Amino acid sequence: MKQPVVTAFAGCLAVALSVVPALAQGKKELALVTNAAADFWTIAKRGVEKAQTEHPDYNMQVVITGQATAAEQRRELDDLLARGVAGVSISAIDPKNSTEEFNKVAAKAALFTTDSDAPQSNRVVYIGTDNVAAGRQAGEEIKKALPGGGKVMMFVGTMDADNARERVRGIKDTLAGSNIQIVDIRTDGVDFAKAKSNVQDALAKGGIDCLVGLYSYNTPQIYSAVKEAGKAGKIKIVGFDEDPQTLRGVADGTVQATIVQQPYQFGYQSMVDMIKYIHGDRSFIPANKLIIIPTRVIEKSNVAAFQDSMKQLLKK
Repeated sequence: MKQPVVTAFAGCLAVALSVVPALAQGKKELALVTNAAADFWTIAKRGVEKAQTEHPDYNMQVVITGQATAAEQRRELDDLLARGVAGVSISAIDPKNSTEEFNKVAAKAALFTTDSDAPQSNRVVYIGTDNVAAGRQAGEEIKKALPGGGKVMMFVGTMDADNARERVRGIKDTLAGSNIQIVDIRTDGVDFAKAKSNVQDALAKGGIDCLVGLYSYNTPQIYSAVKEAGKAGKIKIVGFDEDPQTLRGVADGTVQATIVQQPYQFGYQSMVDMIKYIHGDRSFIPANKLIIIPTRVIEKSNVAAFQDSMKQLLKK
């Protein structure tokens, strides 16, 4: 991503983006809690806004997690519980160390996960990507980029999150038995400057044929570092998500392909399904408690049409 969605002030724990101007007394409150400040969540917010227009009897908001830590998400959840929130959909940063907090929320409100799951918690359902399958799609694009084999380095915010681990698993499954070697996975703690410096360090050391960005902001940082190093076209790039800079990279040939999710649906379905659950409807919950939103591969042949669809989606 080019810039954070919000400006983080020192000492701020989170920024709540209200979908409605003010909370109306007596209305139940629903919240989508993100894992970072990223353009990805701007798209999800549009889905929340759509749900808000359909259900004006509820108040809906998006809580932007400025610092990508389980501790900050705990503080955000405690604040929501203190306000009597009726439902929360959250992208789990560190599910292993958040189970107790998530279960505390689930005991008092409808708890969903989206984007990154916490399957060991008492969450009602996960709404989002099959990240292993998405990783396999990325693996196929890496194989196309390196038909003769080569060395790959991956970049991600944290390996504590299920979505990161599952994407890596899918990529490794697909590359198994090939002449393509994953030499390292660099984490940055969702620090954009660190994300770029990780790439710059890898480029300086050399010996890498393909760079893979696993989170939405990673691929733009890869794109920027590769362009600045004068290595566009010499090093292949495969990414995730639909950041505008990533899409420009696909259009100009710098990025081989990107695996895009549907964050609009993450936001919309989280809200409307939480309302169903609150009203006693369980019919939408699959036996495996996973509502999978399909992913797509965007490459040069379809990027222009996809960019147009994104512009329409993000229009106010």
